[in-house]
Amino acid sequence: MATPTPEEQREPFAEAAAEAVQTAVMAMRLIMAIADAVRRHQQRQQGREEEPPPAREAMAEAAKGIKQLLPPDLSAALTAAADWPQFAQQLMALHRAGVDVAALLPQVGEIAVTVRDAVAANTERAASGEGTGRWEKALRETLPAGPVREAILSSPAWPDMAATMAQLDERGVDVRQILASAHEEGVGVDRAVAKVLAAGEAPTTSRDAMLSYGPLTTGLDVPKDLDLAYRQRAFRQLAISPSEHQRCTRMVREAMPGRERETDLLVASKSWPLLVSRMMQMEDRGKPVREHLARLEMDTSWEQGPGPQLGQRLVQATLDALRRPLGAPAAASRATVSTAAARAQSPSVGPTKGPAAKGAKGTAPAEPAVAAHREAGPAPKQGKTR
Repeated sequence: MATPTPEEQREPFAEAAAEAVQTAVMAMRLIMAIADAVRRHQQRQQGREEEPPPAREAMAEAAKGIKQLLPPDLSAALTAAADWPQFAQQLMALHRAGVDVAALLPQVGEIAVTVRDAVAANTERAASGEGTGRWEKALRETLPAGPVREAILSSPAWPDMAATMAQLDERGVDVRQILASAHEEGVGVDRAVAKVLAAGEAPTTSRDAMLSYGPLTTGLDVPKDLDLAYRQRAFRQLAISPSEHQRCTRMVREAMPGRERETDLLVASKSWPLLVSRMMQMEDRGKPVREHLARLEMDTSWEQGPGPQLGQRLVQATLDALRRPLGAPAAASRATVSTAAARAQSPSVGPTKGPAAKGAKGTAPAEPAVAAHREAGPAPKQGKTR
């Protein structure tokens, strides 16, 4: 079995460290904003509120103390942030008001370090799948894709939630039933908050979800607001853990030994999260994913064609290898498949056959097909053909 590349091993930890530092900087901003609010309030009480010094002057003066009194990663992130001028002005205003900044900054830094380390440890637990893999699978099988499931998996408290589920399960509690009930409550909370924020309408179907209609998403639990541009969010939306992503990457590398460039192109493709979701679904149903992926070496027709389109051909070849039953003959050349016809015949789109369709044989539909598992309402009626 192939081991993860150094880049794959470093990526989750680098992301965890960056997120931890940014969270710590947020905590520092909050503390400084509170301190500045207290300063202003005290000075107003005395009738002599002072405005902070000019940004350029404040930044030059504050940078020295920041670099000397804070850890390097925190000071670098703070001075590189867009709101660094405001932070520097608040700090220098406190200094001019009589606050001992040399004593204040280490105290703020100590709080920030505590926040940074706590977030890093929690994120690392989630990234390593410590005790969460089984319950991620339970979430995917029990809860539909949507804001509730994504909120659970993206929460910093997710490892603790998974640990609680494990404890309940050990005591004979039906955790899946609790999850189903909690989902209904979560939907209610989501709608109530959305209403207050003047966003009560259900989210419109995203461009990524629309472009993925057809074979790529047939039979998958895909949210309407799928965001493939932000890979980590896409994995959360599809309930794919980092360990599952790495396992699927290894299976593809094993299926195409010596083809590192081709494997990298496939894994880097925008559609990769959908392929991973299909592999996970197949594993859940006991299907031999590795045997399906082995077809990528047995049928290398994906090599034929323009070089810039190799990644997309690999996506289609992998999808065909996963969907086609073992023993079934290879599909027709992918270069001659009509995308419009494939979508029209896919079981993931709404019904297109009817009286009106019979009279328009061979013509493209007037409106784009809409996936049946995306829209709850009835399919729109087509007008009569002349």
